[in-house]
Amino acid sequence: MKRFKHSKMNAVSLMVVLCMLLVLTATACSSGSPNTASSPKSGNNQPAESSAPENTADPEMEPEQGAKLMVWEAKEQLDYMKEVAADFEKKYGVPVTVEELAGGDQGGRLATDGPSKLAADVLTLPHDQISQAVKAGLLLPNDVFEEETKASMVETALQASSYDGVLYGYPKSVETYALFYNKDLMPEAPKTWDDVIAFANKYNKPKENKFAVMWEFVGYYSYPFIGSFGGYIFGDGNNNPKDIGLNNEGTIKGFTFLQSLKKILPLNAGDITFDVKTQLFQEGKLAMNIDGPWSTGSFKDHINLGLVPLPKGPDGEEMISFSGVKSYYVNSYTAYPVAARLFAHFASSKENQLKNYKMTGAIPANIEAGESQEIKNDPITLGFFEQFQHSVPMPAISEVNAVWEPLKAAFVSLWNDPSLDVKQTMDQTVKTIQSDLESK
Repeated sequence: MKRFKHSKMNAVSLMVVLCMLLVLTATACSSGSPNTASSPKSGNNQPAESSAPENTADPEMEPEQGAKLMVWEAKEQLDYMKEVAADFEKKYGVPVTVEELAGGDQGGRLATDGPSKLAADVLTLPHDQISQAVKAGLLLPNDVFEEETKASMVETALQASSYDGVLYGYPKSVETYALFYNKDLMPEAPKTWDDVIAFANKYNKPKENKFAVMWEFVGYYSYPFIGSFGGYIFGDGNNNPKDIGLNNEGTIKGFTFLQSLKKILPLNAGDITFDVKTQLFQEGKLAMNIDGPWSTGSFKDHINLGLVPLPKGPDGEEMISFSGVKSYYVNSYTAYPVAARLFAHFASSKENQLKNYKMTGAIPANIEAGESQEIKNDPITLGFFEQFQHSVPMPAISEVNAVWEPLKAAFVSLWNDPSLDVKQTMDQTVKTIQSDLESK
């Protein structure tokens, strides 16, 4: 783990941080409102008076005396987190209890248990939950380790772990979708959609259920035909619902290109489901399948599997996918804000992200971890990591719920009937979304 003495911080910055940490430690026993970045408070759960072992490994930043932490972790990562907790206690002398809690439940539990001082000190949240948590005052910013975090994590993960320009998360893992392909059917991976089209013209046999490529016709997988060409859902990094970009010039261009692909996938959208394409891919009839890391295990034992980033567009565009990011966050009501910050930073280090990858298959958010030999030797994970760097986080604001169904309807309509006018269809889609937003 990088420490202050090894970071890029100058002497003045170091003194500012040290002074801030003295304030944090001095105020950790006071009661009342949740902790803030400048004045953490412990509420009624005061630190014990007993002394923690001397931490000679990292003298610049000491956990509070008597600090002890609780961390929430999902079942599939429980063994990994227990190892991290043991390593942290060995290094800092701070005991860490790991409590199992499903990832999707942690945000809700924080909202109910945080103010009553019953929530974990450190937890994991998917990026689409942090806006509500921040608005409710439940999270401390990643302030002490902000510079190191920004220097070590991929940019998309940083964007997804921030809200209103403030970094809150300590990125842990990432996910997106990319292009699986059957090496026995096409030994060389396609680099462009032109390559895909050329292969399809030779390979497709619809009557035998043989197709070159498939993807699901939902908004999540439609984004490459929006963002890659200059379109967007909401402006200001998907945070401004008053600016909808689904009928701008870029989206029109992207969806026009989408319509042209009907010639290599002559099926209606309703006939292309997750189950259909998964079965065809496993049977060796579908050559390419746009899907995510969650499906890797279903394919490895059936076909000679390869994975690469999405093919480039007709003008050489990188195809921009939607992505998800999981990060560690510090509970603003923690009694030990210094120790909790230390743990979140420690758990998100390069070394621990690689440990997480080895034990659970989680794709690292750390740049150096993603470039490590372990990842380079795993072409599947490497392909997802490369595609992630050409992705944007799914919108995290609640207004996006008004987008998914109208967008899916437009996506399906334009595919099923390539004669439809793209501009008129998307103008109507935007009007539908705006009407829904105005009614709330």
